[in-house]
Amino acid sequence: MVCCVHRYDPARQKLALGLAFLAGAADATGFLASGGYFASFMSGNTTRLGLDLVPDPAVARVPLAIIGSFVAGVVIGALIANRWPAYRKRGLLAVVTLMLAIGAILSQAGSSLGFIAATAMAMGLANNIFSRDGEVTVGVTYMTGALVRFGQGVAARLSGRPNHAMRGYGLLWTALAMGAAAGAWAHGAAPTLAPSLLCAMSLALLAVASFIERDGGVEAAKSEP
Repeated sequence: MVCCVHRYDPARQKLALGLAFLAGAADATGFLASGGYFASFMSGNTTRLGLDLVPDPAVARVPLAIIGSFVAGVVIGALIANRWPAYRKRGLLAVVTLMLAIGAILSQAGSSLGFIAATAMAMGLANNIFSRDGEVTVGVTYMTGALVRFGQGVAARLSGRPNHAMRGYGLLWTALAMGAAAGAWAHGAAPTLAPSLLCAMSLALLAVASFIERDGGVEAAKSEP
């Protein structure tokens, strides 16, 4: 079960919101650069896979490649997180930054599929940053569950039952929506530079993660919720 971001300390909350912002920016940039495919929204790519299979099965290789890249990123990220749990956040964000840099290079070379595949792998990796015992505790690239929890929180409030988790889920969704808007703006203003801006965002989050893990120490990294 995915936990709410509000259960973490303020520094980790900001990191989670920053990751959601990055995911939104990556999704918007990838969508605009690839003509309608997503870097982190695999439900949308699965729908595109089904739609592409009907008129032209050969075209379906595009969403299939993106989904495969995302899953590969999740697998690699889980292996890294399990191998180095005390340095999970900075280690994973270092690889996320590397993949986004590769994506930016491929974009400059004119490969939109290479760009979005590399970015999708980065988003798969990012989903392991907040995890415990092999399970994701904060989903930073998908918001359907967060909106369901938010709606349940609203219902609890209307029923007179306090639900402090509601705010956390709403903030997570807001961060992703703002990131998507920022990605769309960046692509519109400077389409050739937008992929590099994703890499710069990830580099900034890597600095935050490094501070968190150095400040918290090994035990804090192992025992966080």
